[in-house]
Amino acid sequence: MGRRIRGQRRGRGGSTFRAPSHRYKAELSHQTVEDGDLVTGTVVDIEHDPARSAPVAAVVFDSEESDGTLSSSETGAGGDRRLVLAPEGITVGDEIQVGVSAAIEPGNTLPLAEIPEGVPVCNVEANQGDGGKFARASGVSATLLAHERSVAVVQLPSGEMKRLDPQCRATIGVVAGGGRTEKPILKAGTKYHKAKARGMVWPRVRGVAMNAVDHPFGGGGRQHPGRPKSVSRDAAPGRKVGDISSRRTGRGGDT
Repeated sequence: MGRRIRGQRRGRGGSTFRAPSHRYKAELSHQTVEDGDLVTGTVVDIEHDPARSAPVAAVVFDSEESDGTLSSSETGAGGDRRLVLAPEGITVGDEIQVGVSAAIEPGNTLPLAEIPEGVPVCNVEANQGDGGKFARASGVSATLLAHERSVAVVQLPSGEMKRLDPQCRATIGVVAGGGRTEKPILKAGTKYHKAKARGMVWPRVRGVAMNAVDHPFGGGGRQHPGRPKSVSRDAAPGRKVGDISSRRTGRGGDT
């Protein structure tokens, strides 16, 4: 019997594979507003969140009651301070708006139905009110392509087309922090700290570099898998490595 492979250890779980979520600052989502209301906030700080690759903006929102009176946040008792995903161009002191009548400017959040076609957006909701699911990584954005009767067509950063509810909200602009992947890591220590912040297991030893007892690809007089890399979906856990249930093997044909 060989020892457990990496996939089995990861599936069992444990502190080695657990992300340090106690260091993460917040679960970023859109500010909730009533239908037809417009909420304005002021950016008070730009912060780093170890949970993500993009910077986040600390915003203090001012709200207005339905009868027209100001809430305690506007009368100097603080305000609703929350973290939001920061688009490019947002600086400390800027004002951002959330609501149906918000201006089409970077940092403002409004429904897809109110955004003109061709405008780059980020932090797009998959379902109305979920707070934002798409285009949240640094330097990316989605593009609103078309409005139809009951659907908005959005092109995601991957190129995939999504048909979403027109009432799903999105933030105008491109997520800040672009160009992050263009800078080389250069040092193993830099890669180590990056992996540690995300709960990644690093360095990652190749299976062909292991002994035969440690991995299905291990052993042999030279480093090679020694067997087909395609395995069945029903394979035993200790054998399920490589191309699992692959549709194509690269050996000719279309299957």
